[in-house]
Amino acid sequence: MKTNLLIASALLAFTCTTALGAPEKLSPADQSAAFKAAGFKLKGKRWQVCDDPSPSYTPGVIDDVRDLNGDGLPEAIISEGGTFCYGNTGAGYSLVSKQANGGWKLITSGTGMLNILNTKGAGNWPDLEIGGPGFCFPVHRWNGREYAVQRHQYEGKPCRPK
Repeated sequence: MKTNLLIASALLAFTCTTALGAPEKLSPADQSAAFKAAGFKLKGKRWQVCDDPSPSYTPGVIDDVRDLNGDGLPEAIISEGGTFCYGNTGAGYSLVSKQANGGWKLITSGTGMLNILNTKGAGNWPDLEIGGPGFCFPVHRWNGREYAVQRHQYEGKPCRPK
């Protein structure tokens, strides 16, 4: 399971890097603020939402930092792994956005592996494919207030979840 999460994280980083350019870096203060906006708490030296006691647990990490919506401010994709909290998917995600006032805001979060797509919703926000077990994944689109399921796809082609 841990190997699968590492591979998924590497693929996510590669996908985001190739589709959107080089990732940005956050200062330690912004890293902390981004984790807190996503609901994470610092326990020792690990950022956690899930209190997974198993050895397969992977604490929160910032996988990617980019300006996803073109507003000149960065967004951060945060992931955490473990079947105790995330079931067979074994992963959870949070997307947070830096605000004009310097604070960070949670945009969306859930169970699965986040894949940023080239298609766009309201406000130039990219569509998000939420990966997990199976072969038909939901694609969430920003409607101006929240990310909501817009369609399902597998390898870019429409599908129907079973």
